[in-house]
Amino acid sequence: MEKLIDEMVASELFIMSLERCTSKPCFIPDFYERFLATSKEVQQRFENTPFENQNKMLLRSLYLAVKASNGEPQALAELRERARTHNRHHMNIKPAFYTLWLESLMISASKFDDEWCDTTERAWRKILGFVINRLKAKY
Repeated sequence: MEKLIDEMVASELFIMSLERCTSKPCFIPDFYERFLATSKEVQQRFENTPFENQNKMLLRSLYLAVKASNGEPQALAELRERARTHNRHHMNIKPAFYTLWLESLMISASKFDDEWCDTTERAWRKILGFVINRLKAKY
């Protein structure tokens, strides 16, 4: 029961923080600017990306992460499909990219969430770590 409570608290903290971040229109563009600056290879992968759509996909993915980490069957199925499309045989998203993605997101979230603290950061890392571990495992 204690683990379930921990998961629920992490999810609630993550969602509240995400909502504070996304209430500021510059949050997602700030993240992508930071993420693209991490490497030339990441930049190249996004060269012809329509960011209006990409921004919406990121937001949807962040909410999917919460649902998947809470064990929701439909979210887990979507995560499995996302892992398949991102693996070495399809989009070839290398495991190292997830670390760059996560650290860029952490910096942007801490910048845009006025209530950011160590507990909030742990919630983000727990929720997103769940997803990233599964994506890396299926690479």
